[in-house]
Amino acid sequence: MTHTLFIDGAVGTTGLEIAGRLAGRSEFEQIVLQEEKRKDAVARREALNDADFVILCLPDDAAKEAVAMITNDRTRVIDASTAFRVDPDWAYGFAEFRKGQREAIAAARFVSNPGCYPTGFLGLVAPLVAAGLIPADWPYTVNAVSGYSGGGKALIERFEGEGGDIGFRSYGLDLNHKHVPEMQQHAALAHSPIFAPAVVQAFRGMLVEVPLPLAAMPGAASAAELRAALAAHYAGSPLVTVHTEAAPSELLLRKAESPSDRLDLHVFASSKGDQVRLVAMLDNLGKGASGAAVQNLNIMAGLDEVSGLRL
Repeated sequence: MTHTLFIDGAVGTTGLEIAGRLAGRSEFEQIVLQEEKRKDAVARREALNDADFVILCLPDDAAKEAVAMITNDRTRVIDASTAFRVDPDWAYGFAEFRKGQREAIAAARFVSNPGCYPTGFLGLVAPLVAAGLIPADWPYTVNAVSGYSGGGKALIERFEGEGGDIGFRSYGLDLNHKHVPEMQQHAALAHSPIFAPAVVQAFRGMLVEVPLPLAAMPGAASAAELRAALAAHYAGSPLVTVHTEAAPSELLLRKAESPSDRLDLHVFASSKGDQVRLVAMLDNLGKGASGAAVQNLNIMAGLDEVSGLRL
């Protein structure tokens, strides 16, 4: 069976990466608007309502506008913006992070694609909180760096354009980043985590770290127990790997990282076992964006969930 698909915002970074993952696949027939019609409301409305599946690669307000344009009761939507990530009427599109989520995505009409940073944070923290191995009422912190492609065309130009000499860009300094509500809600935390994001001189890739002072955390499990719990939670996952071998001496984010739709999780412990660094590595354009959208599309369409993905 062939499904019709419309990517609204197909010429942006996320849209282009999604199209690349779908290239050559016979399960989907894409509805494509010509350049002069891409911002035409009538043409967009027609495409949105003609499609079996829609993937929105738009800013928040434009995504809300697009959803409002859908007047039928059958078109199924995946939104890659922040607009609906804490909306209870939308399924959260992170299939692996909690039990039953894959089934919720498969049955949903509306699915919100997770943010790239929250994918790393929730992949590490949410299963451990749900299992009672770390407390829900702890004031967590998140230190993270990403490739500059996640900032879209404007940030890519700042890093690559004439005169661009940025090596490290710290932002979110008002402590009001749009990813924070998503992190707090889906990890079921009592407090908003302190989120310290930065962009580095690499096109793609991401490191997300959550430091845990286990000795000071009431009821916290040991590092070995945390690692074992994550390994058990993600056992059999084709995309998520919990590394249980001897800890490497370093984790590298390279300037020219290869595309990937994987999520790699690490638990690093001090020699005393009183401190832990939870670290997630992922491609901000892969499992953090376009790869997740295609995975969700596959699940919603009843297909192999890793079809078209880069393992």
